[in-house]
Amino acid sequence: MTNEFENQASEVEETMPSMEDMLAETKEVKIGDTVTGEVLAIDENNQLVVGIEGAGVEGVVPFRELTSKQVEDVTEVANVGDKLELVVVKQIKDKENGTFLLSHRRLEAQKVWKELEEKAANKEVLTVPVTKVVKGGLVVDAGVRGFIPASMVENYFVRDFSAYKGKELDARIVEINPVENRLILSHKEIAAEQEEKARTEKLEQFEEGEVVEGTVARLANFGAFIDLGDIDGLVHISQIAHHHVNHPSDVLEVGQKVQVKILGIDEEHGRISLSMKAVTPSPWEIIEETAAKGTELTGIVRRLVDFGAFVEVLPGVEGLVHISQISHEHVNHPSDKLKEGQEVQVKVLEVNAEDHRLSLSMKALEEAPEQQEEKAEAPRRERKAAPAPRRKAAQNTQAKAQSPAAEEESSFSFADLLGDKLKDFNFDDSED
Repeated sequence: MTNEFENQASEVEETMPSMEDMLAETKEVKIGDTVTGEVLAIDENNQLVVGIEGAGVEGVVPFRELTSKQVEDVTEVANVGDKLELVVVKQIKDKENGTFLLSHRRLEAQKVWKELEEKAANKEVLTVPVTKVVKGGLVVDAGVRGFIPASMVENYFVRDFSAYKGKELDARIVEINPVENRLILSHKEIAAEQEEKARTEKLEQFEEGEVVEGTVARLANFGAFIDLGDIDGLVHISQIAHHHVNHPSDVLEVGQKVQVKILGIDEEHGRISLSMKAVTPSPWEIIEETAAKGTELTGIVRRLVDFGAFVEVLPGVEGLVHISQISHEHVNHPSDKLKEGQEVQVKVLEVNAEDHRLSLSMKALEEAPEQQEEKAEAPRRERKAAPAPRRKAAQNTQAKAQSPAAEEESSFSFADLLGDKLKDFNFDDSED
């Protein structure tokens, strides 16, 4: 009986590991090591009390070190009996058994940093939520804390970033340093790419030569930008109307609906060239009706040149008053009689719709001055009134008497020509 008991005790001793064996199997825990811990309990501070496998020691995981995710209850991450991978942060020396401070969050971060480094190398696009708006830009959650500087948020100036909080943005990593926990991202180039892609898709909706409706979005000195539906086109000032336009605001106002024709599409630069005057009839198409030959019109002197004046008689229609047609008087230069901006009356002398030419006259609407006729006749009167020798006058008396037409042509009477020759003649004596 005694021998049997001794044999059983001997077998138990053989199966039980010795203290030396147990110590040999115990793993030494060092700061920075990755260990597996089994959750033994959850204390009143929401800390996990875990046993470190293979070490024979315990550790604690504070709530803040549990996860980088936003959670309200520790049980959302771990429960008693769960096993977690943890990183050793430091040793708590005042505790028995050499308790260690452990972190699951930092181990997650290590994995995240490694993944982010790979994504940065591949220039991958990350979708990150904005967690906070600060003075210098946006704080985002990329698994670890990331930052988008204000200058890298959009490809245009943003004054107030408050609307970005809670939104998700696509971004690329521009700088990463896991040791310093530094992660800088940019949404600017993504925004530019997205805008370019959207613009290209919108440009494909239009065709050159197509007539579409748009809204005047803004005015500039050189033209008007027309909103065609999330994409703008430009009507150059020369394409607003057939007539001269000093400034787009003289014809258009913001918000006005207009019909425009697409002149060209520049896909490389994402531009659309538009024309308003291309969808309205040219005044030269109906010029023979509105300014037919012989028509009297009121116009504005637009330009003076050495050989005449260009007068605008209809919107977009200018005609030439040649220097010889300005006045009945001799004109050395058009500026002697006219000035730019002056309103004048003209008569249409000739119309050439095909060549866009209009010949005009101002003097055709004025009567020729009588002075000129009188000046032309004065030399003849003076010659006819010149005193002639009495002998020659007497010799011509009979001829003039026989030629009534000659008397009519002269400004002098027959009696005037005889003069004193008859003053002493007694008609009574002749009867005797």
